[in-house]
Amino acid sequence: MSRKYDFHDGKRGSAIAVRVTPRASRNQIMGVLDDGTIKVHLATDPADEKENSELLGFLAEVLGVPKSRVEIVAGENGRDKLVSVLDMDVETVHHRVVAHMD
Repeated sequence: MSRKYDFHDGKRGSAIAVRVTPRASRNQIMGVLDDGTIKVHLATDPADEKENSELLGFLAEVLGVPKSRVEIVAGENGRDKLVSVLDMDVETVHHRVVAHMD
């Protein structure tokens, strides 16, 4: 069963759905799926406990925020994750993600 998440505004920031594909040649945003999920390729192994940290660091870099403002709030152990971004509205998040796509 696939989870469906959309970009949406929260009280303190935004939440974004992310689908992670590990073992890529480099970290990159591949696109945004029809349901709003951001496809991210990471250059880590899925067995590596650093995958979530790598994802948060990469998203913080893309969004131009400190890593402390990005947090996985659901799906920590799966490919589909829900990530909160503090102090940034959904439109800004979406704009920065799209601007960073290859």
